[in-house]
Amino acid sequence: MNRTRVLSLIVAVLLIVVAYFMLTKPDNRGPLEKVGDAVGRLDEGVDDAARELEDRTPAERIEDGIEDATDGSPQ
Repeated sequence: MNRTRVLSLIVAVLLIVVAYFMLTKPDNRGPLEKVGDAVGRLDEGVDDAARELEDRTPAERIEDGIEDATDGSPQ
């Protein structure tokens, strides 16, 4: 029983560390990829398209998606 708890704790810590590094990794998109993403988001509004030109972590992108989903706009 004790061995199972220790193993569970180790797995949980590893998952937390991996999730942290995945959500805070730098934006590695090149300039052309950013412009392409911005053009693809123009139908959602100029503000959304402009955000695609900035360097943002995956966590920031998720946060933007949540804000867009809950602000009451039809997109």
